[in-house]
Amino acid sequence: MAKAIHSMVRVVDENRSIAFYKTAFGLEVADRLDFSSFTLVYLSNSESEFELELTINKDQSEPYELGSGYGHFAVSVDDVAAEHARLEAAGLSPRKLVEFAPDGELIARFFFITDPDGYEIEVLERGGRFK
Repeated sequence: MAKAIHSMVRVVDENRSIAFYKTAFGLEVADRLDFSSFTLVYLSNSESEFELELTINKDQSEPYELGSGYGHFAVSVDDVAAEHARLEAAGLSPRKLVEFAPDGELIARFFFITDPDGYEIEVLERGGRFK
């Protein structure tokens, strides 16, 4: 059986991205591999073994074109309203809190936030299939 271990995003400014993911999600640098043309930074926290890999290409100074194929990265939290308020107070501009209830049944409570490179992150309240 396969085990998911990380997801990767390409970022322009390593320090800005590390600061964002630390403030937003408590992710810390777990490892950093520096090569001649690129650097890989692995971020994680004690909630999960899953890591976010930041790839920093040293010759890239302009923002990446994300295109129409990128979906989003998702995290879960115990209290989505409290997390929304915390991120708002930190100046990270989360989008509106949504209660997703098609056909009148609450499926999920969530909001999206955008990282410094334009990647969308979904923040879901833990419950149901969103653990």
